[in-house]
Amino acid sequence: MRRLALALILAAGCAGPLLAQSVVQKSAVVTLDQERLFTGTLYGRALQAKFEAESAALLAENRKIDAALEAEERELTDKRSTMDAAGFRPLAEAFDKKANDLRSAQDVKSRDLTRRRDEDRQIFFAAIAPILGDYMVERGAVAILNKAAIVVSLGSIDITEGVIARIDERLGDGSKAPAEPVAEPAPAP
Repeated sequence: MRRLALALILAAGCAGPLLAQSVVQKSAVVTLDQERLFTGTLYGRALQAKFEAESAALLAENRKIDAALEAEERELTDKRSTMDAAGFRPLAEAFDKKANDLRSAQDVKSRDLTRRRDEDRQIFFAAIAPILGDYMVERGAVAILNKAAIVVSLGSIDITEGVIARIDERLGDGSKAPAEPVAEPAPAP
């Protein structure tokens, strides 16, 4: 009896890895960490580096504008003591308009930068769609779920690392990526 119990325990212990391997290859649902996929690929890192460089340039430009406005405001403040209110008011209003216009222009640049970053991410995910599709077929999967939405899963259904390697292999830093995904022709009726 003890030998039978020991044999069953050993069989169950050996079946665990085999079962996990079977799940790895035949899981109908796989998970993917989208943020890790983006930041883990050469292509995603290149896009992120571009965004960070453009953000740093905009920040430097903002600091330069702020410093110039502060200097101009100090000059204006110094003039105030030597001018009457009627003469000073147009100068102050012109300065306020200039400062507001410059800040509005910088806000537009910031929104454009964010919009371009979002567009780059959309292009990234469109470019990798065929790679994800291939990976799904290879794994026998019918769906990819965002790993962040999963409460509990087997680690074996997470395809993030494998997909990162495949994207790096096929797209590199993105310079080989198509600007827009190629649409497949519709089947003939």
